[in-house]
Amino acid sequence: MPISADARSATDTEGRMPIRSEPDIVLARQQVRRLTQELKFSLVDQTKMITAASELSRNTLIYGGGGEMVWRRVQQGVRTGLRLDFIDQGPGIPDLDLALKDGWTSGGGMGMGLSGSKRLVNDFEIETAPGQGTRVSITRWK
Repeated sequence: MPISADARSATDTEGRMPIRSEPDIVLARQQVRRLTQELKFSLVDQTKMITAASELSRNTLIYGGGGEMVWRRVQQGVRTGLRLDFIDQGPGIPDLDLALKDGWTSGGGMGMGLSGSKRLVNDFEIETAPGQGTRVSITRWK
C-alpha cells in the first residue's frame, strides 16, 4: 500500500499515515526517524521515540485491527517536540490499569508495549472504551 503524500514529506508540520500491515510499521518508524532528525533530537531521544512508535504501531495493527498514525510538530514556549497519535477502531482496552502494568499481555508478547512506550516519552495519554477503539498519544520534547 503506498504511503500518503503527508507521510512522504517530513518537512510539513503534521501528517498521517495508515497502519494496516507489517510494512506500514516499518514506514511509520522511518517517518518518525526523519521527523526526529529534522527536529535535531539527540540520538538517544530519536531512538526512544522510534522505539515507542514501533511498539504502538504494532499494537494498532495487532490489537486494533489497523488504524493510523497522526504526527505533528508541537511547540510549547521555547520547547519543540513531536506528538504522535495512534488511532484504531478496534475493540478498545477493557482494563486499562491492567494493560499498563509491566509484564501483562493480552497476546503472546512480552507485555512491554504500552508500559514500555510510556517510559520512553515525556507525555503519554490513552483514550479507550470497550467497542470504541483506542487512541494513544505520545509526545517527546527536545
